[in-house]
Amino acid sequence: MATPTPEGQAGEAFAQAAAEAVQTSVMAIRLVLAIADAVRRQQQKRAGKEGDLPDAEKSTAQASAEVKRLLPEDIGTAMLESADWPGLAQQLMALRSAGVDLEAMLPRVGEIAVTVRDQVAANAQQVAREGTEEWARALRETLPAGPVREAILSSPKWPEIAATMAKLDKHGVDVRAILASAHEEGVGVDQAVAKVLGAAQVPTTSRDAKLSYGPLTIGLDIPRDLDLGDREQALRQLAILPSENQKFASMVRDALPGREREAGLLMSARHWPLIAYRMADMESKGQPVAAHLARLSQDTDWLLGPPSQMGMRLIQAANAALREPLGAPAGSGESTREVNSTAARSTSPSVAPAKAAARSAAPVIPGVAAHRQAGPAAQRGRTR
Repeated sequence: MATPTPEGQAGEAFAQAAAEAVQTSVMAIRLVLAIADAVRRQQQKRAGKEGDLPDAEKSTAQASAEVKRLLPEDIGTAMLESADWPGLAQQLMALRSAGVDLEAMLPRVGEIAVTVRDQVAANAQQVAREGTEEWARALRETLPAGPVREAILSSPKWPEIAATMAKLDKHGVDVRAILASAHEEGVGVDQAVAKVLGAAQVPTTSRDAKLSYGPLTIGLDIPRDLDLGDREQALRQLAILPSENQKFASMVRDALPGREREAGLLMSARHWPLIAYRMADMESKGQPVAAHLARLSQDTDWLLGPPSQMGMRLIQAANAALREPLGAPAGSGESTREVNSTAARSTSPSVAPAKAAARSAAPVIPGVAAHRQAGPAAQRGRTR
């Protein structure tokens, strides 16, 4: 066998790198379609009209023509040759049947795939694979609260979606940028499916969201249809994984040594998901959550009052401990003085959250709590 020339070796390496870049771009398409399909299923499930996927053989024939026509040739070919193409074809046809315009969607997905292909070709740096908890945090940091984020975490394919994000990240792809683009597609899918089903496209503000408006949610991004009556759903709406919830519960127990009963009351309280969400938000910003929680043992004013209200007092004390600067004396209330006027408006029976926000000219984003105090999302590099 002849020894390959240096030019031949270089050409072979280039071809392998190009092929890997194309395969990675198909991986990105899988991610976008998985998110779109999760949103479709969620919308149909809420309307009680969730059905089976269309026939695989018919879907493959119909979707093949669409992919060849609407995606770049190299990416479309790789997609059609992939082992999971029949399943992807079913997802595409299910989206079309649900009211999604593939003529508009597929070219946008193609643009995402081209960006990924080019990123991989230009960046061969490898990074360690991250677990699902890391990617749940990425969802919180990148996607606003609402039906798209909830659909992703409630999808039975969430572990697969997280693994795909990890693989893309490993190849040097900006996963958060893909998520931001995929979110826009998800919103479009949500609206298209809702239109067909005759469902409301923008959720009305729930009672829980209205009653939580104030110090408990200042600075946090909460969905307008927050349901604290369903613990599992509330945590999912706030992008808190079960493993994260267990970790935060353990931190509370450590902060209240010898007070297992009180710690249990705090974690079983209706508003616990909001405390867990604030802890997650602080962690993502690199703030020392445990040090803040230690205030619960330093200031025990929450012990005073009727035993029946202990849970709510602990919720308020934990929220204050998390929001007060570490340099302030425990129980000083420094973190809440700045929002006294907001909290007062939130408890007034004559002023709804949206109206209170309107008075301060704050923009209202569909699916996001009207009082959210946040600027443009911080640009982050790859996670490690």
